[in-house]
Amino acid sequence: MSHLEDTLHAQLALAGFTAFKREFRAIPGRQFRWDFAWPDNRLLIEVQGGTFARGKMGHSTGMGQNRDFEKQNLATLAGFQVMKFDEKQIRTGQALRWVQAFFQKEQP
Repeated sequence: MSHLEDTLHAQLALAGFTAFKREFRAIPGRQFRWDFAWPDNRLLIEVQGGTFARGKMGHSTGMGQNRDFEKQNLATLAGFQVMKFDEKQIRTGQALRWVQAFFQKEQP
């Protein structure tokens, strides 16, 4: 787990979100893990670090992007919604606001 994931975790906890799972495997038979998940609400969250880094690394390589596309598509086919956040969105609180909006939409 990264420092950025820990930051989002702290924000979620302070906002009263405690029923999530971390490092959740949503696709049976696959090793893909999502950083945060609310399985009952069919929500998966990915934290994308290094989106503003220079050079090719992790998710920005062709192979990394291909793997991310497969992961997201399999989650969609399994009935999940996926939200992805970068460092700026987490640090400004935008990621938390989007999670809050998701759950406000879920209320009857």
